[in-house]
Amino acid sequence: MVGPNGEQVGIVRVEDALRLAEEANLDLVEVAPMAKPPVAKLMDFGKFKYEAAMKAREARKNQVNTVIKEIKLRPKIDPHDYGTKRGHVERFLKAGDKVKVTIMFRGREQSRPELGRRLLERLAQDIADLGYVESAPKQDGRNMIMVIGPTKKKAEAKAEQRRARDRSAAEAAHAANGAEAPVGSEDPAASAAE
Repeated sequence: MVGPNGEQVGIVRVEDALRLAEEANLDLVEVAPMAKPPVAKLMDFGKFKYEAAMKAREARKNQVNTVIKEIKLRPKIDPHDYGTKRGHVERFLKAGDKVKVTIMFRGREQSRPELGRRLLERLAQDIADLGYVESAPKQDGRNMIMVIGPTKKKAEAKAEQRRARDRSAAEAAHAANGAEAPVGSEDPAASAAE
């Protein structure tokens, strides 16, 4: 048997263990039923279950789900539209998500896959500081697909966003406190009372 503070009590009869648990106002929990002899521990079982649930909740909170965002382009894209799409890809990568870039070919464009490959290579060069090419451009029927992975992990990106949000909230609170009472201003009622 193991005591409430983790100390070894030794081999104890079940009746004596139950009496000790009742005296200490704790529960007798069988920890290792397959051991010879079985191991039991004196503990507050409700508190134990609560702490286990909190640990599981914290682990789920820190767990990261990989999300693949998709951007679709055409081989003959306008420079402004390309800039907008590149901005979306950058935003997704900064958030720690993977991006699947698809170039859709129609009609005669299918006979010129090098246009799509050049466009994908240009995009990969433009976002090289935020991500890396996870799977090279591949022709898939009428589409050409490339997957870009972020250089930062999703957990790091979320932590960075949280820090930035907290910092801006602290700066806003500081600015609000500074605006309420400027230095050197006196309350006229307080000066009249003197």
